[in-house]
Amino acid sequence: MAVDRKENIIAAAEKTFASFGYKATTMDLVARVANVGKGTIYTFFTNKEELFYEIMNQFIRRIKKVATKAIHENDTFFTNLHRALYSVLEMRKEHQLTIKLTQELKEIGTAQAQQALANIEDAILGFMEEFIKKAELKGEIIPCDPKVTAFVVLRLYIALVFDWEQRHSPLSSDEIAELIEIYFVKGLKK
Repeated sequence: MAVDRKENIIAAAEKTFASFGYKATTMDLVARVANVGKGTIYTFFTNKEELFYEIMNQFIRRIKKVATKAIHENDTFFTNLHRALYSVLEMRKEHQLTIKLTQELKEIGTAQAQQALANIEDAILGFMEEFIKKAELKGEIIPCDPKVTAFVVLRLYIALVFDWEQRHSPLSSDEIAELIEIYFVKGLKK
């Protein structure tokens, strides 16, 4: 019963944060949406920040699950990398809370929104870094700095998935995979 109530509060809070942003969400508002007394929320969470970070940590766990599920043992490093990153970025692009946090960060610069988005990016980078280390150990890729490589690859994906479509038609998953192959597998040098 308590677990159901706690999950109900988390779900209501996620909807509230996604609708109003971090700054405008209050515990009173979450209580109203969850249809519980404000005191009930405080039996599970000390404050708004703790509730918010629980929601973000759950989202990060879902991201890691999606990325892990996208890895197929018999596929190449680049196929797996593309599938994992594309899946994660599509999930993030459709996740209403991260959309609202990105908007809030641009408009207001809320520190909690900035930290939450940084935590998501750090989780993705950490996953990629480990994936790159394993590929290097297996001899699938040349030796490289996994941290820098993860950063560069993620930035390229973000540019192709998010930034490109602000001024152009969105690229398909296949088009992005082809571009990654050109830039990272083959290189531009003749």
